[in-house]
Amino acid sequence: MPMTAMCSRKVQTCLLVVGYFTYLFLGAIVFQALERDAEQHEKTAVIQMKQAFLQNFAHLSVGDVEQFVKNLTEAIQKGVYPVRNKSQVEQSNWDFSNSFFFVGAVVSTIGYGTLCPKTAGGQLFCVFFALFGIPLNIVFLHRVGKILSLLCKRLGKCLYEKGMKKKKTKFLTLLFFLVTGILVFLCLPSLVFQIMEGWSYSEGIYFAFITLSTIGFGDYVVGKQPERQYFPSYRSLVAIWIMFGLAWIALLFNLLTTLLEDTEKKIAKDLHKMGKAGKENEETLKNYQPAGLLEEGPSSLGSGGDARDWEEAKLEKNMFSLEQNIVRSD
Repeated sequence: MPMTAMCSRKVQTCLLVVGYFTYLFLGAIVFQALERDAEQHEKTAVIQMKQAFLQNFAHLSVGDVEQFVKNLTEAIQKGVYPVRNKSQVEQSNWDFSNSFFFVGAVVSTIGYGTLCPKTAGGQLFCVFFALFGIPLNIVFLHRVGKILSLLCKRLGKCLYEKGMKKKKTKFLTLLFFLVTGILVFLCLPSLVFQIMEGWSYSEGIYFAFITLSTIGFGDYVVGKQPERQYFPSYRSLVAIWIMFGLAWIALLFNLLTTLLEDTEKKIAKDLHKMGKAGKENEETLKNYQPAGLLEEGPSSLGSGGDARDWEEAKLEKNMFSLEQNIVRSD
C-alpha cells in the first residue's frame, strides 16, 4: 500500500510538472502570435520618426522637439529602444524566449513592467491566462516545496541513523538547505548575470533576490540591453530558474516566519512567568509576619516604647496566672 501511494504521488507530480510547463509553452506561443506583428509595426514607426528627426532637426520648433521626446519616451516604455535600425527590427521582444519569460513573470506575479501586451487581444488573453495560471503556479510551487522538504527530511534521517544527535541533525539539515539554496539560486545565477548582462556581482545578487521575492522593481531586467548579444534560450532558462527559485525562497520565508512566531511565543511565555512570579512575591510580602510576634502583639514595631509596654503587660499577666495556680494548689 505505501509503495502504491508513493507511485501515485510520483505520477501526480509528473503530470503536474508536464501540465504546468505545457500551460506556459502554450501561453508563450499565443502571446507571440498576438503581439509580434504589432510590435514590428511599432518599431518601424519609431525608426521612421527617428529618421525624420535627423533629417529636419535644424528646422524643428520647440513643440516639435517636445513631441519627439514624448514619442521616444512612449516607445521606450513599450520596449522599443531606437538605438539602431536593422537590429531593432530583426530582434523581437515577443519571440518565444521573451514570451516564455513574460508568461513566467505573469504567473509568478513578479510584474517587472518592462514588457506588457499592447493589442486588445493580447490584453484580454493575459487576463484569462493569469486567472488560471496564478493558481496553477501556487499548486506547482507547493509541490516543489514538498519535494525539497522531503529531501531535507531524508538527509536528517540519514544523519540521525548514523548516530548523530537530534538537535545537531536538525541544525545540519537546516544549514544544508540554506547553503545549497543560496549557492544554487543566488550566488551562481548572479555570476551568470555578471557575465551576460555586464552587471556587478552585487547587482546580480540584488536582482536575484528582488526577482525571487516577487518584488520586481523592474530597474534590472535580464535580456533587455540592445547593445549586448544573448543566446536564444537565455530568458527561457532564466524563467525556469525563477520557477524553482520561488519554491526555495517560499520555504525560506516560511522557516523565518516560524522562527519569529516561536520567538514571539517564548518572549510572551517568559513575560507571563515574570508577571506571575511578581504577583506571588507581592502576596508573600503581604501575608508575611516576623517570627515571635503573637496575635496580641502591637500592630506596629515602629515605636520602642510601645514594644516595651507590651512586654511588661505580658509579663504581669503571666505572673498573675502563676499566682492563681499556686493559690489553687494550696
